[in-house]
Amino acid sequence: MNKNRLEAFSDGVLAIILTIMVLEIKVPHGNTWADLLALIPVFLSYVLSFIYIGIYWNNHHHMLHSMTHVNGKILWANLHLLFWLSLVPFATGWIGEHHFAQLPMALYGFFLLMAGTAYYILQSLIIKSQGPNSILKKAIGKDYKGMASPILYIIGITVSFYSVWMAGAVYAFVALMWLVPDKRIERMLEHSEAKH
Repeated sequence: MNKNRLEAFSDGVLAIILTIMVLEIKVPHGNTWADLLALIPVFLSYVLSFIYIGIYWNNHHHMLHSMTHVNGKILWANLHLLFWLSLVPFATGWIGEHHFAQLPMALYGFFLLMAGTAYYILQSLIIKSQGPNSILKKAIGKDYKGMASPILYIIGITVSFYSVWMAGAVYAFVALMWLVPDKRIERMLEHSEAKH
């Protein structure tokens, strides 16, 4: 399969995930500020999840752009990532509807942990298929953010049973950590293209 087809398919799935999430925000039954304020938990959960899906879309795009070819393992690893990301709208709706309750927050963190794990697996398979001198391998280097994220997700999941706001802060912190533009892959791609 051409890597462009893989990217187009993944982009389509991520677009559907974002669409499903926004459809969970129901129009208020009333027309007062109080009716609108009741939607704040739903809106906040949507914003956090939108940022997460956006981060995955952005990094996924750069990662696939660094590839030279696709194999069956990469296809399955990509589907594995999309599976976990497709569950984010469910958890997003649940935490919004139940005002960030303990179990929904823990499940949300679990889905983020599994999506992060799936991303790491996909990244590792791409590096393995492209070789130790691949652009992606050079770009990610030590990958401190990639190593810190699962630990923080586990902390967030654990903390959610004691303080949902602390758990939310941990999940938001991880998102902010990744939201800071990561130019490593872009720089490596530009450097590689300049050489050719």
